Amino acid sequence: MTAELTTESTPESWGTPRSRTVEWHDPMITAAGALQRTGLETMQAIRDGVLPPPPIAMLMQMGITGLEEGRVEFTCEVDESVYNPIGVVHGGLVCTLLDTVAGCAVHTTLAAGVGYTSIELKVNYLRAVHATSGPLTAIGRVVKPGRRVAFADGEVLDAAGRTVATASSSLLVFAIPAA
Repeated sequence: MTAELTTESTPESWGTPRSRTVEWHDPMITAAGALQRTGLETMQAIRDGVLPPPPIAMLMQMGITGLEEGRVEFTCEVDESVYNPIGVVHGGLVCTLLDTVAGCAVHTTLAAGVGYTSIELKVNYLRAVHATSGPLTAIGRVVKPGRRVAFADGEVLDAAGRTVATASSSLLVFAIPAA
């Protein structure tokens, strides 16, 4: 985007720099553990700390708060580190959250050794999200499970319970190839 900036080269008018540290564990541990579990068992193992959460969950500060076959609920902390140039939470974070809950809802319906990937995602943004809007709650629900294609919907709510975005998703369902 721009040349690398250092504290010495930034204008004083920018104020004191802020930072956030992200840590994660080897994502292949989770992928290997998922091969031996149904989708619901995999999601339960992540929620219960048996398997590490995927790195994207740590980066985007989201975690599982509700789980059953065909339905998931995640929370997501928002802060100014995810602001866009106009001073609101970037829509990409909300879109990623919706893609995650739609996919994970479908995952809860799958047998061991079966995976999924998004084919299409349609998002409707209904209100701006600020650091003070959170934590966000995202709910994913399977509309129609399938052996080749599955369909799911998602909704993101702010801390006041207002819907900030919705999504509908189509997901390809496939056998995970042996390594």
